[in-house]
Amino acid sequence: MAMIFIGGSRDIVELPDAIVGRIASIVAAEHGILVGDAPGADTEVQALLGGHGYEHVGVFCAGDEPRNNLGDWAVYNVPPLPDIHGFEAGAQKDGEMVRRADYGLMIWNGMSPGTVLNVLRLAMAEKPCVTYDVANGLVTTTRDVVDWQTMLSRADPEIWDVLATRMTPDERLATTLG
Repeated sequence: MAMIFIGGSRDIVELPDAIVGRIASIVAAEHGILVGDAPGADTEVQALLGGHGYEHVGVFCAGDEPRNNLGDWAVYNVPPLPDIHGFEAGAQKDGEMVRRADYGLMIWNGMSPGTVLNVLRLAMAEKPCVTYDVANGLVTTTRDVVDWQTMLSRADPEIWDVLATRMTPDERLATTLG
């Protein structure tokens, strides 16, 4: 059973038909799904999986309890290191999902730094990721950092300013060597 990290932007409140179909295929193949607890894409994915009555799901959270666990699935708490808060705490949780995943499926609004950094983390680990850029109607598969950079070359250039404030030193280095 392959493990698939599914995530996306918080402002995604409806899953595109292509994502619904892709998730139905994942369910039919009985792959494991790793999903976060955030509102938006994570919650929409949880609602879809709950509608399928799907059981092979793990919900990851940085807090003591998940904000959302619509299917009462297994919870994996990834507590942040001391003095880590906000997006950095979420990045640690997401890093654990990348570590456990074989593949990624991201639903991106074209601007969310957290989602596109998860694609980078998967690329750095050489784990394929399909990204649906719902803002631009694009589907991209990344397998490495060069693929990720190509994907970002089509994004709004302003995203680089935001990414620069959120990347870890290892992520910055990977993007300069890619």
